[in-house]
Amino acid sequence: MVMLGWVHREGQTGEAPISHRPTRARRIRRIRSGTLDAMSTQHAAGRYAPSPSGDLHVGNLRTAVLAWLFARTTGRRFLIRMENLDRAVDGADRRQLDDLAALGLDWEEPVVYQTDRRAIYAGIIDELRSAGRTFECFCTRREILEAPSAPHAPQGAYPGTCRDLTDAQRAEKIAAGRPPAVRIRAETSEFTVTDLLHGSYTGMVDDFVIQRNDGTPAYNLAVVVDDAAQGVDQVVRGDDLLSSAPRQAYLATLLGETPPTYAHVPMVLNPEHVRLSKRDGAVTLADLAARGVSSERVLAHIARSLGLAAPGEVADLPTLAERFDPAALPRTPWILHPGEWD
Repeated sequence: MVMLGWVHREGQTGEAPISHRPTRARRIRRIRSGTLDAMSTQHAAGRYAPSPSGDLHVGNLRTAVLAWLFARTTGRRFLIRMENLDRAVDGADRRQLDDLAALGLDWEEPVVYQTDRRAIYAGIIDELRSAGRTFECFCTRREILEAPSAPHAPQGAYPGTCRDLTDAQRAEKIAAGRPPAVRIRAETSEFTVTDLLHGSYTGMVDDFVIQRNDGTPAYNLAVVVDDAAQGVDQVVRGDDLLSSAPRQAYLATLLGETPPTYAHVPMVLNPEHVRLSKRDGAVTLADLAARGVSSERVLAHIARSLGLAAPGEVADLPTLAERFDPAALPRTPWILHPGEWD
């Protein structure tokens, strides 16, 4: 068995019910050369997986606290993974880890970086291709948006333009200099997952991209492969990602894996009900520290927003864990007003 070979950098610190399963004969049982088998030897885990494209804001930190609480109160390991395939700002990963530690979060080493795992993703894509589970797509985003959709297809669903190209048609497009993306050849149009906060959720599954046309592995592939390899069976993240769960759970079953338990938690929004950004002022620990707001106070406000602390009360993470009840969590966004820290 080929091991996954997690790489760390020196000095850096329940099962979802499945519907629409592919038939047994056509499902990839396990991609052994990849390999996903290592997960069977690892104790169950939760994780937080930021993109190191900048400093974490209060909304990111709140989600990280929730991921830690869900994991620690259910006896799981807690992991950090840097999802840095797309864009990374130099030093942002170190600052993110420092900010998480400042709130009291701890995690199991090593911190995994997706860019260290490109060969693993490439191997998985090759095996899916060999199994007839993929096809090359030469469409631009504009062409997909302008293409006629199948009757009753959800808005944004891939229309299948390149699904059944002939060898001659593919050769013609390649000769024209258009590099292809790689899409999964889906056998269903929807898939159902169970979310601890949202209940049963059925969402679209189309022929989604697993490798972009520049050769970069797509998020929907990398996250599934990494969660399986690390033994992550609990995924806590913002509810803006709920619609991606059916695709990822479907892909997990194609790889012979059990999808994780999901908990998509409410986001933190500005007074205009838009996700936080730099234009909203002091929203990172560094910004708030410059205003005299300590990390302990930030955690206290996060705890109060979750119903885990009284106004003005300072409580550490172990205390919050003692009070934590997923059923009692708010189901609506936390609206962060400018006067929150006054």
